[in-house]
Amino acid sequence: LQVWGDKKYHKLFNDLNVLTPRELLARQDIEFENYIYKIQIEARVIEEMVQNYIIPGAVAYQNKLIRNVQGLLSILGDKAGKAASKSQIEIIEKISDHMNKITDLSTKMLTSRKKANNVDGHEAKSIAYCDTVKVYFDEIRYHVDKLELLIDDEEWRLPKFREMLFTR
Repeated sequence: LQVWGDKKYHKLFNDLNVLTPRELLARQDIEFENYIYKIQIEARVIEEMVQNYIIPGAVAYQNKLIRNVQGLLSILGDKAGKAASKSQIEIIEKISDHMNKITDLSTKMLTSRKKANNVDGHEAKSIAYCDTVKVYFDEIRYHVDKLELLIDDEEWRLPKFREMLFTR
């Protein structure tokens, strides 16, 4: 989109009677604004999904595992219980790690979004959204994907990726 501001493109579009320089700049401004709105909406949806679906599902499944570990420890005793619940404890730790990273990244993304909203001008604001907000999307998704693999289907309230692949 930034290329649209280049004088040689203004001349090209004008010479071909496609758009005048003023029309080209107006379209550029509209496209910057559209980009801002798309990234803004996507960031808000990510934040909402994390808070309302991902974290609650992870906590619920983690609590199930914790109750299981506590039951094994109470029935088998400390030494045998720890040995029997080793894999559950590892999953609990992985879930905690991914939840903490998702929460931290979501908070950073929200802070970056608030800062980007205060930038003046559509071009500068769209660059701020691209460079400081959108960069969190893939990182958050990575940790959500890892949680999706760890959490039981009953607790995961969203369709899992593998389910979407084979849905008709």
